[in-house]
Amino acid sequence: MSSILTNNSAMVALETLRGINKNLTTVQNEISTGKKVATAKDNAAIWAISTVMSTDVQSFKQITDSLNKGSSVVGTARSASEQVTTLLQEMKELIVSAQEDLSADDRAKIQTEIDGKRTTISNIVNAAQFNGVNLLKGTDDMSVLASLDRAADGTVTATKITVARNDLTTTGAVDAADKEAGDAGYVSTEDTLTPSNIDKEAGDAGFITASQAGALADTETLTLTFAGGDIAEGDVFAFTLGGSDFTYTAADGDTINDVVAALRSDIDDAGIANLGAAGGADAGDPSVDDATITVTASGAVTWDETTIETTFEQEQIADTESVDVTVAGGTIAEGDIFTISVGGESYEYIAEDGDTNNDVAAALKTLIDADEIENLVVTVTDADDPTTDAATINLAADGGAVVISLSGLGSQDAATDAGGLGALEDLSVETEAEATAALSTIEDLMDTAISAAASFGSSQKQIEGQATFVQSLIDSMTSGIGAMVDADMEAASAKLQALQVQQQLGVQALSIANSSPQTLLALFR
Repeated sequence: MSSILTNNSAMVALETLRGINKNLTTVQNEISTGKKVATAKDNAAIWAISTVMSTDVQSFKQITDSLNKGSSVVGTARSASEQVTTLLQEMKELIVSAQEDLSADDRAKIQTEIDGKRTTISNIVNAAQFNGVNLLKGTDDMSVLASLDRAADGTVTATKITVARNDLTTTGAVDAADKEAGDAGYVSTEDTLTPSNIDKEAGDAGFITASQAGALADTETLTLTFAGGDIAEGDVFAFTLGGSDFTYTAADGDTINDVVAALRSDIDDAGIANLGAAGGADAGDPSVDDATITVTASGAVTWDETTIETTFEQEQIADTESVDVTVAGGTIAEGDIFTISVGGESYEYIAEDGDTNNDVAAALKTLIDADEIENLVVTVTDADDPTTDAATINLAADGGAVVISLSGLGSQDAATDAGGLGALEDLSVETEAEATAALSTIEDLMDTAISAAASFGSSQKQIEGQATFVQSLIDSMTSGIGAMVDADMEAASAKLQALQVQQQLGVQALSIANSSPQTLLALFR
């Protein structure tokens, strides 16, 4: 049935032409972009997978750069350590030649050559850096980004290659040195204290104990025992025997043996009735062993144990008094040492990287507070600007006296360990004995340099192997992404030609369908 209202043939032809045009647009997009999945609407799943993989490829390209840079850093260190090893071998040859019976002049010439090679080694070590990284100085490991590992749940973990530093510096060890006024972190006080005599107690060096408490009868022997230990200048040892007072004040460097010797002599000089000559035993080791004084009565001799007095000078702050300890402003180095002596104990804090004098003051307060020293109150006033201003620690007595040693305040610059080749600093062949010792030393130094070169060589090979793998991985992932999203250009070309033919036929079919109503007019002529 034909109708002038509904042209079914035209509708079919139009729908077909629309489909052809849509497919033609898709193929043209594939040809112009080179991709069959260019956007998420083309294929959401494939687009999401390929996008994630594409970002991984870009990340691995950055990892390749990291590995190449790491390989260069390690390669620089390896080359330098190999040169150092060669120079040490040449040093060894010189040292071996110095084992002979040589004149002082010949030895001096050999020493000059050794010193020159030591300078060359130091220059090589200092210059062995790439992009500011020197693996021949310091001890911290270096990490090189090696991979990004994606788990099944999508989480990503960075994998790194650790390269150990090998210290080949030639500097010797430097002991901690006392800071001086004007140095950053200098610990000091403007307050003064008058030392007081404090009674020694059992266990203190020089503390005196008696074999009996009361008077001596005929034939009885009194033994006074002086506890071993290090005594200080100004320590006082006193007692009363037979009505005579005996006192000795320790001089600088005195030991317990010096104390008892002086007191024995004083007892003999006193000429006490009914008392024989003073005897006793010296301490074998005065720093730990006791010494004694013995006297024997030949009649009654007065003696009272309570007359014994052993004292030492002690700095302390009285109740309600206080002392301000300042920590000078400035840049504090890691490893700097700070000490405060209070309450009979010494408190030490070693600065960490980045510490300021405010951190030091707070740390010392924490250490002191932890011991809960009786009657002591510690407060800290921070520096407004730690780079220039001082921080203050206030030590105050509240409720009674508190022992404090102003001589126990101090600060020291950080000590530094010797470098890996630090023994070169003292290497000498100027005498036969020194040449013999140098031969043993150079062997150890060569082992250090050889181990460093071998370590760097192994690390460099590992890094280069990883770089090769990462590049292969990039190629494989790129190929896989292409297989998912790239258009098949041969197929697209063939499909384009077919669709163009279909488009022409569709247009003709639509034209024929549109002319059908005109045919109906012939029926009414």
